[in-house]
Amino acid sequence: MMRQMSRRASILILLACLAVSSISVIYPMYVIRPFRAQGARELAIALVVMRWRAAATVISAIAALPALVGFWRAEPGRWRRALGAVFVCLLAPLARVNIYELMFHPDEQPSFREASAVKLDRDEKVIAVKIGSLARAYPIRNISYHHVINDVLGRVGIVATY
Repeated sequence: MMRQMSRRASILILLACLAVSSISVIYPMYVIRPFRAQGARELAIALVVMRWRAAATVISAIAALPALVGFWRAEPGRWRRALGAVFVCLLAPLARVNIYELMFHPDEQPSFREASAVKLDRDEKVIAVKIGSLARAYPIRNISYHHVINDVLGRVGIVATY
């Protein structure tokens, strides 16, 4: 009876740790992605999750290891069912990776064309920069891939970001 309770408790702890770690890593990536409208509430939740996910995944990994040991003691022949603890431990360092830094790199050498040669949709939004008589427009559609455009307009270094 005690062995059965230990097994159930271990499984519940492992599942809870797996859920916390998975949500901590996956939810912000699901919410904060390009070309997807985000609601204010879900974005606020994703940002809070991102703030606390490093601690949450470490705590989950620390809790998963004794639960794994408890499960092994209760069911020594069924170690494959406890592979979730390994996954929880792998998610802890993954939570420290800023996937957005990996996905988006500044466009260091943007290419330009005359305004008359560019085909933009009627409702397309741009970031416009004008310094004296010089002007540039950066379509949001293009900036979405880089989020940062480093450029020189005249002799002035500028950064357009979205």
